[in-house]
Amino acid sequence: MSVTDSTPSPSPPKRIAALIDLIKQSADKLASDHTSRGDLKILSRTLRELRYAFKVFSPYRRRRKVTVFGSARTSPDQPAYRQAAELGRQMARRDWLVITGAASGIMEAGHVGAGRDHAMGLNILLPFEQAVNPVISGDRKLVYMKYFFTRKLMFVKESDAFCLMPGGFGTLDEGLEVLTLLQTGKHDMMPVVLLDEPGGDYWPSFLAFVSRQLLERSMISAEDLSLFHSTDRVEDAVDQILTFYRVYHSMRYVRSNLVFRLQRPLCEPQLAEINRQFQDILVAGQFSLGHPLPEEKDEPGLADLPRLIFPFNRRNYGRLRQLIDYINRVEC
Repeated sequence: MSVTDSTPSPSPPKRIAALIDLIKQSADKLASDHTSRGDLKILSRTLRELRYAFKVFSPYRRRRKVTVFGSARTSPDQPAYRQAAELGRQMARRDWLVITGAASGIMEAGHVGAGRDHAMGLNILLPFEQAVNPVISGDRKLVYMKYFFTRKLMFVKESDAFCLMPGGFGTLDEGLEVLTLLQTGKHDMMPVVLLDEPGGDYWPSFLAFVSRQLLERSMISAEDLSLFHSTDRVEDAVDQILTFYRVYHSMRYVRSNLVFRLQRPLCEPQLAEINRQFQDILVAGQFSLGHPLPEEKDEPGLADLPRLIFPFNRRNYGRLRQLIDYINRVEC
């Protein structure tokens, strides 16, 4: 055995070690619960898939990423394919990574535009349709997954923006899950763009259904329509994604407050107008400008960013998106 092999590995931090112990305890309890072999296979595969996916994505956590959803059946001669390729190209120019399902159609187009260096893939193992496209094939940034739910978790967890192109059941499933997570506060705010082919009616038809069947029946609120943007222009889609992070950077809950980390400080007139326009989303009190809270010390890379701090009611997420839009749009 070499000296290197005999050197003990450094112990993980206490908070990490505690979480690993909880995972081990849960695994040990499976035996006493007499968990079936079928259930154990699901758990085992899920844990292995996620562990490997976390490992692949870990080196790229500090880079912005956009996920592109769309049909695997879209051929290269179709306008939607060209739209997706152009979107990938423009986002790669801004040094964004482009994540897709790594298969053909819209997924391939996004990678063709982005190029191999800016492409990441989460491929689902299916007996048809999901052969890996040549751009991402064999790349270290490609992950194969058996389960749709683990794949969707990775899409949502690792992305900073979503662009939905015309697609089938899978595209609608993925897109509606993202909107559900945003509407219910189960995921931090991020831009969602519905991008159609030029003059296309795919997303206008979807929006007509949403308006007639969901909004008019009070199954959603009018403010929920602010959670996404629909367009048939790539330039508009790119602008929507980039503008979202023009001033706003990220968010975090700290005790009873929601903390917005900002790219630059707001001025007092902006703060006064925010307090006037968005009082309805507060539990009490008002919006205030500040610095990193003590609980944020585990994110030292964000310590220099100014803060907007407020007691959000954790209910009006469409209005929360409108607040982000206001911050990004209005100058002092």
